[in-house]
Amino acid sequence: MDISIIIVNYCSWGLLKNCLLSLQIIEQNEFTFEIIIIDNSLNDNKLNEFKKQFPNFLFYANKANNGFSHGNNLGVKKAKGNYFLFLNPDTIISKTAVLNLFNAAKNNDNFGVVSCQQLNENGKKQDIQKFFPTEFTLFGITRSMFRLLNKKNLNEKFSTNKEQVFPDWASGSIFLIPKIWFEKVNGWCEDFWLYFEDVDICKRIQNLSGKIVILQNTSITHKHGGSSRINLELKALTKAEVIISNHVYIDKHFKGISRYFFQIILMLTILFENFLFAILGLLLFFIPKFKMNIILFYKLVQYYIHVPLNRSWLSPRSVNFAYTKTKNDKVLRSA
Repeated sequence: MDISIIIVNYCSWGLLKNCLLSLQIIEQNEFTFEIIIIDNSLNDNKLNEFKKQFPNFLFYANKANNGFSHGNNLGVKKAKGNYFLFLNPDTIISKTAVLNLFNAAKNNDNFGVVSCQQLNENGKKQDIQKFFPTEFTLFGITRSMFRLLNKKNLNEKFSTNKEQVFPDWASGSIFLIPKIWFEKVNGWCEDFWLYFEDVDICKRIQNLSGKIVILQNTSITHKHGGSSRINLELKALTKAEVIISNHVYIDKHFKGISRYFFQIILMLTILFENFLFAILGLLLFFIPKFKMNIILFYKLVQYYIHVPLNRSWLSPRSVNFAYTKTKNDKVLRSA
């Protein structure tokens, strides 16, 4: 088996159907592949319906919504391919795109991740200038200054004339990893419940001298956020998890005093910004977009209160949260 295509679904059945229909018409004459869907929806009657509609695809119901990383790792455990293509359910892909990704990885042993251009529903290209979080790129204003000061070099590095460009990381919405590279880094890190898991795995691959490449002559359609912004509560949750995962990334990859310094700076910045938005939400609570700010601020305050109590930056939804908390409790008791 050449490629195992792995999709983690959460209540995105309409979008998933379009994705699977685009995969269903791909012929297996230039490469062989299987399609594995891990469903995190829980108690959703749609799963059996999809099994009947797509009998050649492999569907597995997860026992709990343990997040994107856990779902992908579960899919890999079921996979037989030598290459793993991770796809979001809100994507549309062609045979040409799959073939180009596959050939690029197969012909370049040092390519740890191969991705491509992503187009929104209007055909607009999404940003491919991805940078690892550092003291210069962690915050929006410093990231903008970094881009401005390095504009000439970045324009050259990400020139549209190049077929291949090499960012720090690529979006996990389309992500081809050779099995050998996946095993080298022990897969997706389940410390992350949602978001930053793609940044983390790219960082670990680069630490082993692997390259992250985006093919500019290849594209897919991606309806961004389709599976994570279904309602106000879920939208607030996903926004909170972006911030939480940012803290988890800092805890894993920043060293020494800078780790603690930037955790505190990020926390204070986030609380200040979201406090202002929450006040605005109280004044304009009748507008759903602003009401969401109140929910988000509550979730963030709740998280930050529990960080010192749990002695962990992990999201309580992370499958590793309970293990980390228990481990920290044992260390504290033995001290």
